[in-house]
Amino acid sequence: MSLEGDSLDYHEDDPPGKIAVETTKPTNTQRELSLAYSPGVAGPCRAIDEDPDDSYRYTARGNLVGVVSNGSAVLGLGDIGPEASKPVMEGKGVLFKRFADIDVFDLELEHDDTDAFVESVAGMGPTFGGINLEDITAPECFTIERRLRERMDIPVFHDDQHGTAIITGAALLNAAEIAGKDLEKLEVAFAGAGAAAVATARFYVSLGVRRDNITMADIDGILTTERAESGDLDPHSREFARDVPAGGVAEAMAGADVFVGLSAGGIVSQEMVRSMADDPIIFAMANPDPEIDYETAKSARDDTVIMATGRSDYPNQVNNVLGFPFIFRGALDVRATEINEPMKVAAAEALAALAREDVPDSVREAYGDQPLQFGPEYILPKPMDPRVLFELAPAVAEAAMESGAARVALEREPYVEELEARLGKSREMTRIVRNKAKSDPRRIALAEGHNEKIIRAAYQLEERGLAEPVLIGDEAEIDRTAANLGLAFDPEVVDPAEGATDEYAEALYEQRRRKGVTRREAADLVRDSNYFASVMVQQGAVDGMLTGLTNHYPSALRPPLQVIGTADDVAHAAGVYMLTFKNRVVFLADATVNQDPDAETLAEVTRHAAAIARRFDVEPRAALLSYSDFGSVDNEGTRKPRRAARQLRDDPATDFPVDGEMQADTAVVEDLLEGTYEFSELEEPANVLVLPNLEAGNIAYKLLQRLGGAEAVGPMLAGMDRPVHVLQREDDVRDIVNLAAVATVDAQEAE
Repeated sequence: MSLEGDSLDYHEDDPPGKIAVETTKPTNTQRELSLAYSPGVAGPCRAIDEDPDDSYRYTARGNLVGVVSNGSAVLGLGDIGPEASKPVMEGKGVLFKRFADIDVFDLELEHDDTDAFVESVAGMGPTFGGINLEDITAPECFTIERRLRERMDIPVFHDDQHGTAIITGAALLNAAEIAGKDLEKLEVAFAGAGAAAVATARFYVSLGVRRDNITMADIDGILTTERAESGDLDPHSREFARDVPAGGVAEAMAGADVFVGLSAGGIVSQEMVRSMADDPIIFAMANPDPEIDYETAKSARDDTVIMATGRSDYPNQVNNVLGFPFIFRGALDVRATEINEPMKVAAAEALAALAREDVPDSVREAYGDQPLQFGPEYILPKPMDPRVLFELAPAVAEAAMESGAARVALEREPYVEELEARLGKSREMTRIVRNKAKSDPRRIALAEGHNEKIIRAAYQLEERGLAEPVLIGDEAEIDRTAANLGLAFDPEVVDPAEGATDEYAEALYEQRRRKGVTRREAADLVRDSNYFASVMVQQGAVDGMLTGLTNHYPSALRPPLQVIGTADDVAHAAGVYMLTFKNRVVFLADATVNQDPDAETLAEVTRHAAAIARRFDVEPRAALLSYSDFGSVDNEGTRKPRRAARQLRDDPATDFPVDGEMQADTAVVEDLLEGTYEFSELEEPANVLVLPNLEAGNIAYKLLQRLGGAEAVGPMLAGMDRPVHVLQREDDVRDIVNLAAVATVDAQEAE
């Protein structure tokens, strides 16, 4: 089926459209309904009547944006009217929610008259925290936005104008740096003189481009002073008229450093590209066909052509979704009265800076066929990069506060934590450990130091102050890889072939000689980076270690178990996963170490898991799971968790509630605990789940992760004498960074 046919089916599937309204408070009882509506709703109504600003406190206004259009200039479709524009406006609502957790009412107005449009939107001001104007024809869009900004005390933002300006502005900052060009000296040629072109040109001036260096051409040719004086130009495009000879796009591009296309496809030739200055910057953004396609522009000349388009199938896509959700997020969160120029500049600068950072693995995987390293092919972050929210929204919020547009103040770090929580419980939980790690970073050995992911993780650990990474491997190879990745840092590297090999070999021999290891074998073993890192930890040269990214879990765990071993009061180590859901977190053990634990081992595993829960500031409530509830089935398999629970309850050192054996749903469903099993030691659902054996643990965490939508952090290895964590082979850089932070906190607590 065609794309259009697929899209029709997509939109028609029940329920039709793409958005809906849901309740955010419980409405299951008569009392809850009376609180939601009459008579309880009178309370917030009276409070808001006394202080209108309380509408942000008691209603959804502070997280609600109106997406408003009359359908007079829908991208690629033209003047199709309000009804036909509704799918686009609903789509805009999807993007607001998906990328910045902002709710939207889409409003399609049947108004061609500017006065009527302004009056209708202005009258809805008390409903919204902000207004996003969309797909309104020029020049009326300029007038509508200006008048609404004057009338309303909430942000009014015409994305067709400013979105493209901000995103290409970020691209321009990076492209100019790569090309070694000064913004003030750039000669910029525009094809197109509509709303987007005029707004983009104005924004480039805000960034530092000289107005006198901008040449703009529309379908009738270059905007000259002669045309302006003859009345041929509207008041908005007139400000970019220049006292230059008449001509077309070709003449405007001759000698230009930058070409910005916001017009029509196929109007630029290779000869026109060759006429530009050295290392030209070309933003060809007509959709679906750019003014000149990517391959044609790149092959036009031998020097570096830095190219961006509006298409997702080429590098450097200029996509407005990189801007408006996050700009509104920052503006809403400080209750801004407007989105002003400093806020837009802050957004562009934050985007540009983010493109220079190492890219998360999740983003690399989503765009696997494109190079994602700062350079000519990567001057803008990708829309799927979750860091855009954490960088743009705070930058916009800070600019609003500094420029006087904000009505409330925020501190950056707590605000970033709040934003991370919007993307899921996992980020909120890992932030707790990362904050602890930052307070006192420790030396963490990374055994597979030659690996690209490990090197990228080391860079992030050092940059964020989470740990002091020590890479184990060949220094020349590690330095080459770091340089190829564009990572400007000088990590500490210890090479087993050149480090304290003799000293470590002797230490290993002394420890393992009565385990069948000869002096020669010890010398051979210590040249293995895994054994070398383990001896470094055992000797106190580092505070902890990570390994396992390129090895099976059992083989990676063996060296640290042999060399470092478990703590003095621990018989068995255990592997614990933290599984996070939308509004819940559970710790699951043991999924990696103990194959068929007895009751004593299960009790010990439970203590380990409870200790890890507390590392994340979670007070543990433990359940030992089985396929029976409190003796409903009696055999050796169900007796083990039952005995383990009893041992823990009888131990005065157990300072957390624990019960079992019980089925998984009994452990996590409050109604079952309070109703059927009201005698349980657990007054609330369990957050530490201990499985009866390794097989059950492995199956459980993978099902919860793949089908239950849980995000997994771990496995975290508990019970070792020194901090050691064994990675999974499919772990990405974020997983490595998180476990290194956990290792740092382990070391802090051990001290």
